[in-house]
Order: sequence, then C-alpha cells, then structure tokens
Amino acid sequence: MSAEITFMTDAAVAGGVIADTFGTDEITAWLVPAVEDRLPMQRRFFTMQVAHALEHGTVYGIHESGELSGVAVWFTAPFPEIPGQEEAIASFAGENAERYGILGELMDKLHPHEPHHYLAFIALVRGRTGRGLGTLLLEEHHRKLDAEGMPAYLEASSEASRRLYLRHGYVDMLELVRLPGGPVMYPMWREPRSASSS
Repeated sequence: MSAEITFMTDAAVAGGVIADTFGTDEITAWLVPAVEDRLPMQRRFFTMQVAHALEHGTVYGIHESGELSGVAVWFTAPFPEIPGQEEAIASFAGENAERYGILGELMDKLHPHEPHHYLAFIALVRGRTGRGLGTLLLEEHHRKLDAEGMPAYLEASSEASRRLYLRHGYVDMLELVRLPGGPVMYPMWREPRSASSS
C-alpha cells in the first residue's frame, strides 16, 4: 500500500474528517441526541480541538493517491486549556453544552499528570478502514516517542479501537470514563519502547 503521511495545518479540514468519522459513534450520540445536530456541532468542536493541537502538539494527515484518508491529532502534555472553550461550546452546542462539559470533566479527572503525548483523535475517512492506515498513523508518532523516551495516553472510544491500541503497546488503566446513562471510554497508557524491544 502506498500512503504518504504529512503534517496538517488546516484545522477545519482535519476537524471535518474527525466529525464525519465519529458522527455515528456512541459518544457522539450521547453528546448530541438529535441526529440532525450531530455533524454541524461536532465539526465545530473538533475543528476547535485541532486548532489548539496545531499550537500545542502535532496533527498528521495520511494520503492515498493524493487524497486525504485519515488524520491523527496529538497533544504534548501538559498543555493549556483552550481559551474561552466553555463559551465557544455554549455558542454552538446550546442545550447540549452541559453534556460536553460532563464529558470533559470526566476525562480530565483521569488524565495523567506526568509528561506524555496525548492522542486526542485518530480518524479514517469512511471506506478507508481495514487497510492498515490507522497503524501507519500510530507508528509514525510512536517512532518519535520511542526515540525521546516519552509515554503516550489516550481514551479508546470503543472496544474495536481498544483492541487496536492493545496491539500497539497500550495497556488499560484502572478506571474507565463512564458517561451517565451512556457508553464508556477506555483510558490507556503506552510506555516508550527501546530499540531492542520494538
């Protein structure tokens, strides 16, 4: 498979890919119960997150035949909160803003404090899954982390993604992110690998 990984600079493009990919998952359904509101709200939310990552992390795009097939959004922790995030979410999420706030608080409560890189989102364009692109995106940044001796953290949003991360050296942490009346997320941690163990 011929695929090229580049650094992305367009937050709206990356945010759109993530919103489209996660538009039907259980987390989005819990955040935004009205189906017709999910995509526009999530595009605003993810674009805001990606823009922040462009200042405090790394955003990758993976391309096949010149077409964007997926993105990965990493933050270098510790990183500051997004200025005016609550107000911004209230402006586009309306009555759903409280749910965004609950999710953020639950995630923050379990987020490790030691230095690490945080995989906030990895998303493949619909129809591009099952081709190893997610693995290529992970390995691209893992090489950097291993060279620097830096651990990684993420919250898997499904059992399927959790299984992917287990194959790439992540282990489950003790507690889950449990959304009230909704799905769970799986906090996971990866210690850097030495050259002899990779």
